[in-house]
Amino acid sequence: MKWSDITAIAEALYEKFPDADPAAVRFVDLHNWVVALDGFNDDRTRGGEKVLEAIQAAWIDEAR
Repeated sequence: MKWSDITAIAEALYEKFPDADPAAVRFVDLHNWVVALDGFNDDRTRGGEKVLEAIQAAWIDEAR
């Protein structure tokens, strides 16, 4: 997975952290969780605020 794989990342986060409230996750934690996902193989420094916001929004949608 790359940072641009927003939907795949959101789905993986939902599967790995089913009890987490994605709206309450801090960006620092979200960043760390994303780069620790199995199959994530992108530059960890490229996950900026806009990307994390998109991932968080997709994760919120996935959790619904």
